[in-house]
Amino acid sequence: MALTSNQQLRYNRHLIHEGIGEEGQERLLRAKVLIVGVGGLGSPIALYLAAAGVGTLGLVDGDTVSISNLQRQVLYTEAEVGKPKTLCAAQRLRSLNSDVTVNTYQCMLTSENAEEIISKYDIVVDGTDNFAVRFLISDTCERLSKPYVYGAIRAMEGQVAVLCKGKATYRTLMGAEEVTEEMSNPDKSVVGTTPAIVGSIEASQVIQLICGFGDPLIDRLYTIDLSTLNSFIINL
Repeated sequence: MALTSNQQLRYNRHLIHEGIGEEGQERLLRAKVLIVGVGGLGSPIALYLAAAGVGTLGLVDGDTVSISNLQRQVLYTEAEVGKPKTLCAAQRLRSLNSDVTVNTYQCMLTSENAEEIISKYDIVVDGTDNFAVRFLISDTCERLSKPYVYGAIRAMEGQVAVLCKGKATYRTLMGAEEVTEEMSNPDKSVVGTTPAIVGSIEASQVIQLICGFGDPLIDRLYTIDLSTLNSFIINL
């Protein structure tokens, strides 16, 4: 597919990047990426992937916008409180980039629908805050041979990894699926900038995977503490 003159202008900064170029931008425009959860993490993931020209985005979330979301979920406005997140997010993303097709799934990801939904996409990105859903995403992606870009946040801490692309899965990271005390009573505090940074790193990983440049976090876990800016990477 040849880029139009408008696309040449819109994606100029990508076209002059040695890791992307015209071929990489065409890959982005053909790519299909599923975002599970369009809250704190999902907001920057969706915005930056849409801006980058990822051709098809799928949004999975059964929730509605609440006033408490607005401290960190920058996809939404006060006027949208009470409305379905996927529909509000889709409208915002389409207004940002008309090149992008946005599919909405106003539901939670479950064992009944996970395979049907995930099978339609090339990559799945984690915007959820639910341990059980992450196990479900990972198991489904492993079965379907789909890369899973994992992300998680707490307070001012974040993690990112690329799973189900090499050998590591979410079970590699978390062990057997069981409800621990931490899982059943997680720390819900989040500084609003934390998902902005961690979600942007997830979006960056997706772009690298699609275009095939750099050194994505395949089978590696990146962890950052934003209160100190200490970070490290471990092999999984």
